[in-house]
Amino acid sequence: MSTTLPLASRDADTRAIGRWLMVCCVVLFALIMLGGATRLTESGLSIVEWKPVTGILPPMGDAEWQAELDRYRDSPQYVKVNRGMSLDEFKLIFWYEYAHRLLARVLGLCFALPYFWFLLRGRIPPTLRWPLFGTLLLGAAQGYMGWYMVKSGLVDIPRVSHYRLAAHLGLALMIFAAMFWIGSRALWPRARDAARTSRLVWLVAAFLVFTILFGAFVAGLRAGLVYNTFPLMGGQFVPPNFLSFDPVILNFLENPGTVQFVHRWLAISTLMLIGLLVWRLRALPLSGSQRQAMWLLLGAVLLQVSLGIATLLLHVPVWLGTLHQGGAVVLLAALLWLGGRGLPNGSRINNR
Repeated sequence: MSTTLPLASRDADTRAIGRWLMVCCVVLFALIMLGGATRLTESGLSIVEWKPVTGILPPMGDAEWQAELDRYRDSPQYVKVNRGMSLDEFKLIFWYEYAHRLLARVLGLCFALPYFWFLLRGRIPPTLRWPLFGTLLLGAAQGYMGWYMVKSGLVDIPRVSHYRLAAHLGLALMIFAAMFWIGSRALWPRARDAARTSRLVWLVAAFLVFTILFGAFVAGLRAGLVYNTFPLMGGQFVPPNFLSFDPVILNFLENPGTVQFVHRWLAISTLMLIGLLVWRLRALPLSGSQRQAMWLLLGAVLLQVSLGIATLLLHVPVWLGTLHQGGAVVLLAALLWLGGRGLPNGSRINNR
């Protein structure tokens, strides 16, 4: 007896998988936003232990809260930054980090439980089995990466390594991109005549990801507080001490002024590339959904650049910095949405 599912059943399964993945994308988006708020409030080092299972419960009662605070008092952040912090003050930063870790666990369950349900019932189409399994592995790796990042701030310097912060954010973006790409293609298959995606789209994607990762460097080095004017930095186009570190390469990795400068102009370059992409696309015979995706992308990049400049000029307030981090995810989603729609006559946009 054949176990092959009818075509209508397979299509229904694919749509169900798409809806599940889009829900996971919403949860991950919220998690990235909360992670930004946790970082900006310097709350990420308030929980000094990693307990993947038992850590799901917060302290219960005064004795447990006091024990949690005592553990925090041995950390570099307490000794060098927050010495004398009261229990009530500690609870405030604790709840940020606890909520971030709890939402990460929720996301893990939101992905893993439906995944195994679909898998055990034979409802995952062959073309999605490996991509979904790979996404599951990325999620598992991200759980460890989060703790690996936190550990870097529990040794001597009371802040996490900006390299590990960038890796943590980069892995989150990979997971989001994988889920969004698979989910959107499952829910809204592109038209048959839209079989190609412009190479310019992928060039913009590369610039965007590089820009976001440099944004993590800016955050980790607190470089957003170094120069709070735009477009000049310290009254100059190129900031003072631009290449003051030796060797020179360290300036682009660890010099706060240089890192902020690079992030600024990567963002402007991404804006210009998206403007070029839209300019080239506008004359093509796009479908309604493709044209909507094009204008959505343009709106998203204009909003994100505006948020970035405002965040800088206002000295990185928590609420605005959090919106700026969320805006990066929205922009990535808009770009993936356009790429997923495909483009007619793909060679024209690449060779014009």
